[in-house]
Amino acid sequence: MSGFFSRLDPRRVPWGAAGHALRTRVLRTKPVESMLEGTGTSAGQGARLAKVLTTLDLISLGVGSCVGTGMYVVSGLVAKEMAGPGVIVSFIIAAVASILSGVCYAEFGVRVPKTTGSAYTYSYVTVGEFVAFFIGWNLILEYLIGTAAGASALSSMFDSLANHTISRWMINSVGTLNGLGKGEESYPDLLALVIAVIVTIIVAMGVKNSVGLNNVLNVINLAVWIFIMIAGLFYIKGDNWSEGQFLPFGWPGVLKGAATCFYAFIGFDIIATTGEEAKSPNTSIPYAITASLVTCLTAYVSVSIILTLMVPYDAIDTESPLMEMFVVHGFYAAKFIVAIGSVAGLTVSLLGSLFPMPRVIYAMAGDGLLFRFLSHISSYTETPVVACIVSGFLAALLSLLVSLRDLIEMMSIGTLLAYTLVSVCVLLLRYQPESDIDGFVKFLSEEHTKKKEGILADCEKEACSPGSEGEEFAGPPTNTCGAKNLPSLGDNEMLIGKSDKSTYNVNHPNYGTVDMTSGIEADESENIYLIKLKKLIGPRYYTMRIHLGLPGKMDRPTAATGHTVTTCVLLLFVLMFIFCSFIIFGADYIYEQSWWAVLLVVLMILLIVVLVFVILQQPENPKKLPYMAPCLPFVPAFAMLVNIYLMLKLSTVTWIRFAVWCFVGESQIHLF
Repeated sequence: MSGFFSRLDPRRVPWGAAGHALRTRVLRTKPVESMLEGTGTSAGQGARLAKVLTTLDLISLGVGSCVGTGMYVVSGLVAKEMAGPGVIVSFIIAAVASILSGVCYAEFGVRVPKTTGSAYTYSYVTVGEFVAFFIGWNLILEYLIGTAAGASALSSMFDSLANHTISRWMINSVGTLNGLGKGEESYPDLLALVIAVIVTIIVAMGVKNSVGLNNVLNVINLAVWIFIMIAGLFYIKGDNWSEGQFLPFGWPGVLKGAATCFYAFIGFDIIATTGEEAKSPNTSIPYAITASLVTCLTAYVSVSIILTLMVPYDAIDTESPLMEMFVVHGFYAAKFIVAIGSVAGLTVSLLGSLFPMPRVIYAMAGDGLLFRFLSHISSYTETPVVACIVSGFLAALLSLLVSLRDLIEMMSIGTLLAYTLVSVCVLLLRYQPESDIDGFVKFLSEEHTKKKEGILADCEKEACSPGSEGEEFAGPPTNTCGAKNLPSLGDNEMLIGKSDKSTYNVNHPNYGTVDMTSGIEADESENIYLIKLKKLIGPRYYTMRIHLGLPGKMDRPTAATGHTVTTCVLLLFVLMFIFCSFIIFGADYIYEQSWWAVLLVVLMILLIVVLVFVILQQPENPKKLPYMAPCLPFVPAFAMLVNIYLMLKLSTVTWIRFAVWCFVGESQIHLF
């Protein structure tokens, strides 16, 4: 017994070794080389995910996952209770905030194109295993509750169309139970369970079936949207916007509405989970993210214009605003047409929640952070069928038994956290030295040697064949393509004559450091934003850069500058968290203009500006990608601020449940 207690003596515990093991586990990153085709879990299982998704398919997935609830529910709710017709401005503000996170997602989709798992994989590659598990675990929660909520909402829609006969039959035949929301009585929603099971079967049967159904539902949605736009024009009244009615709640109401409207844009991250299933992920993902956000914004703004011009904002029905706005004018047939669109929109939103969930589970299981059997891919359907069945079963069970009135907010907290971490990762990665991110270029170069396809391979064949322009600069035999005054890159070197920058391809071995048309290192002046800034400022541009201490075009990041950026980003995250907390919970002191509150706010703003400026003074890595987030470090920093603010606006109950879920996840990680 004494020997047992002696081992518990703190002086005999190897704290140094334990601390090193903990740091190693927390900060361990996933090598990009492990994600090459032919390696990894998919290859080990003898089957891979099907690469069948086009750019149009990705746009359809992104639009479908967002536009259902946003168009048919959020527009009316915000217009009546928060912003009035100013909901139009609220949607525009929310779209700008969403695009800030979207461009960060788009850059990572280009950096790590052949992956699945979205923000989970991005975090694993750049930040470390612990943060990656934390993000992946909460993404699973978001998709799980989103699927259950979608099934329940669709069940409620059918019940409403049937004059609530379904709910009355369930209450009389089965009875009621206490849900996990506010403790209210609710009936076991068998219809929601059936809906969740059907959608699970469709998702498990193959990505073509899932995307095919998604595309059909989006076409129905598009047709209903066109009908609303045309039919609504006959009933609009300009008086609904006159005499101060456009902003009845003022700008505070518009900003409050923007925070709610932001959730209508959540869902574009589904595009980032399809990296292994997209035909050309390095170009499709950034384009699809941008196009889906712009499409959703167009739908939301146009519907909000028609809604607020047809019905006074204080008379809008918050339950079914688009259906009831035609009933007010006696056009009863339109109610059923819009109802078809509502069912299609809610169904495609449900599909958008269930589709990415098994893919995140598959990615985590393949990395050993969840049970390995969840990473199995069916050779018949080419989908992670086990993960589909398990996730669908859990979502169906949740929709059957749980009242989701409070849990709906849990859909947002996981996504907002993922958005924040992706913005952090972009800031960290763009300012790291060459040695720290060399794996990306090595990864892409190995891809090129294994598979040459597309226009770049054709250009290589043309440039290196006899009689091509490459012979004009015939050099030593070691220079295979004869590029004059350039060192040979062996068989991987390609000379592209008379091509423009549109042929810039991810498979080039010097991808990121060499201009494809000149063979020299890309100059920062190629940036369109810098060109506009130079024209605006004139000759004083370079003098201003020197006075501000901004890096020159020949400066390169080092380990010291990378460490400086890492420290600043961490401090920036903490400071933004404190700043947003004070803005939200200390708003009364700020409105009363208490001197200490105003001083504290000004001080924190100045510190945030200083940290951003210090990051701006550090040199960026010169590697160029087909798509890169613009205006660093301002865009990722502002995205962090918006996402942290929206997270802190969620209820206390949501944060408590979020903490419990995280605790369960932390205890589970020790099992794998």
